[in-house]
Amino acid sequence: MKYSRTYCMVCLLVSTLLAAATYKLTKTIPIPGDGGWDYLIADSENRRLYVSHGTEVDVLNLDTDTIVGKIPDTNGVHGIAIAHDFQRGFVSDGRDNQVTIFDLKTLATVSTVKAGTNPDGILYDSFSKRVFAFNGRSNDMTAIDAETGSVAGTVPLGGKPEFPATDGKGNVYVNIEDKSELVRFDPKTLQIKDRWPLGPQCDSPSGLAIDAQTRRLFPVCENKVMAVVDADSGKIVTTVPTGEGTDAAAFDPGTKLAFASNGRDATLTVIKEESPDKYSLVENAKTQRGARTMALDLKTHKIYLSDAEFGPTPAPTTEAPRPRPKMVPGSFKLLVMSQ
Repeated sequence: MKYSRTYCMVCLLVSTLLAAATYKLTKTIPIPGDGGWDYLIADSENRRLYVSHGTEVDVLNLDTDTIVGKIPDTNGVHGIAIAHDFQRGFVSDGRDNQVTIFDLKTLATVSTVKAGTNPDGILYDSFSKRVFAFNGRSNDMTAIDAETGSVAGTVPLGGKPEFPATDGKGNVYVNIEDKSELVRFDPKTLQIKDRWPLGPQCDSPSGLAIDAQTRRLFPVCENKVMAVVDADSGKIVTTVPTGEGTDAAAFDPGTKLAFASNGRDATLTVIKEESPDKYSLVENAKTQRGARTMALDLKTHKIYLSDAEFGPTPAPTTEAPRPRPKMVPGSFKLLVMSQ
């Protein structure tokens, strides 16, 4: 009888934890204006959400979900990095081959600095006090001193870089999409330490997240999996299925949940880190088609995804063999996924 009671209590606890992890679409936030989008990032400390949008960055208050400002003239914007140490933000302007530096308090542009060709993913590393812009067309990385805004160096990466992550202890990681590799480099010396092959288990990695405590990296891959990689050895510990069109990744140290946003099948994959080497699929929460990039608010544990409505896909032509549907004007929005 004692065993049965204990067993039932354990089952109840497990069921409660899994139920608490359930994510649902709880709110939609319309964002005025047209234009495409890429990354968005939550500054949980200052309660702001930065959303790439065409040629600008929309800035929202994370507590009220209202727009509080914009960072204009970020042509072909991809990503945003936050350097609290210097009260500065950094935006990768893909079409202008530069990084815009702005003041976190006023949102005013401080300066711009040239990067490589089509800077895309961008990251601030507090260990080196540097910002790293990963340039998709020149296949390299530009290191920028976060305090002075000057370029500290440019490093060839040998392939198309996608999203980066840092452990804050002298290691920066970046996915190399076209090589199915994960590169680790020293943010101070700018020397590449390792090139870890991810294929065939993880093909064409895009998003990347990290659990700095357990030393685990989470690249998400085109073949519909999230890989779990040892951040010190580069060994793939396991893979967990995600969904079609997986693009972005996130990890919440407060809940030990990892996320993958899947734009084509309109889901948010939620994965539980049970131990450094054990991971289980919790759910594929329903989002909306096209919601491929996301930001995680570490305070509320909410997930924000950029999305829009699209018209029908045009018929293929010789000039456009793979046509894309056009975005419906005025339909850009954020989806809020909450527990």
